[in-house]
Amino acid sequence: MNNPFVTNGYAGEHYFCDRVDETHRLIDLLTNGNNVALISPRRLGKTDLIRHCFAQPQVKENYYTFLIDIYATSSVQDFVNALGRSVIDALRPFGKKVLQHFLDVVSSLRSDVTFDVFGQPSLGVSIGSIDRPETSLEEIFRFLEDADRPCLVAIDEFQQIDTYGGNSNVEALLRTHIQRCQNANFVFAGSQRHLMDKMFTSPSRPFYQSVTLMNLRPLLLDVYCDFAVGLFAEEGKTLQPEVARVVYQDFNGVTAYMQRLMNVLFMRTPQGEVCSIDMIASAIDYTLDMASDTYEALLRQMPEKQRNVFVAIAAEGEVANVTSGSFARKYHLASASSVNSAVKGLLAKDFITQGKNGYQAYDKLFALWVKRYMNIR
Repeated sequence: MNNPFVTNGYAGEHYFCDRVDETHRLIDLLTNGNNVALISPRRLGKTDLIRHCFAQPQVKENYYTFLIDIYATSSVQDFVNALGRSVIDALRPFGKKVLQHFLDVVSSLRSDVTFDVFGQPSLGVSIGSIDRPETSLEEIFRFLEDADRPCLVAIDEFQQIDTYGGNSNVEALLRTHIQRCQNANFVFAGSQRHLMDKMFTSPSRPFYQSVTLMNLRPLLLDVYCDFAVGLFAEEGKTLQPEVARVVYQDFNGVTAYMQRLMNVLFMRTPQGEVCSIDMIASAIDYTLDMASDTYEALLRQMPEKQRNVFVAIAAEGEVANVTSGSFARKYHLASASSVNSAVKGLLAKDFITQGKNGYQAYDKLFALWVKRYMNIR
């Protein structure tokens, strides 16, 4: 690869940092009949961890694996659509016989499957257009049960099903199908801890005590430093270890942001030269400049009250009490009820997140851009 610091997706084991223990644990759980709820903040690497596990020989050679991202779904129809598309895409490498078996079992979707000039199928329905989602879902689970290999199914951003309007029974429906399906095990990956916790630890919810909870934490500082130094060295470049340490600390060990900065630093370091600590500031400036138009557009699209609250939270870094008088006075915010309403809207749109110590911006680079380009000190 031209740049070994991957910023988009999984590029193979060589470019994947550590997670040795987590990989073994997740594979052991899944291949021994357990379902897992994998919880972490966004951009910490849970999706790539799942892809990494699915790429290991003991999994790849013996299982059908399916990864479904339901972040953009808003109904059970959307969910079934995403599931159907993912199954078809994942089965393509296994040939026509396996694909035909899927199409034979999932008869409710057969008329919506189209074929290209090479005979490769795809699901030709648009989001939300499946007429009988419960029937199609039952048929997909029937395929999983009858498949000639055991199946591993990962559903990314699983907390999204909690937002499906008019389908309050979707959790119960999924739980029933999963309980009956003995040939598949599941990973429910989620980034909104409060929603995931409610789903899997509340006695009133269908998935209560049905999974093993697994929390993903940031990579260890020394592990990531060694990884970054090694990738530079492979390309004839030198990375001062302190550079990786500062980047790690600046972004609290969140993998996606570290990779973004290291990608820029690698790009700006000529072969045979040294990447030193004084290059970090210009790399951050470059990254923020590249994202400036996007961030400006996002701010413009926010309602005024949400924008004011978001800017205030980004400026503070983390806010324990968003309705406190001192916080409101410092940033000239409106009433407590108005702030509460804005916070709910920002949470729903994933502009902010609520952690153990308070509220903070989801996108750390966005927060940094707000402070730098709006001259907030």
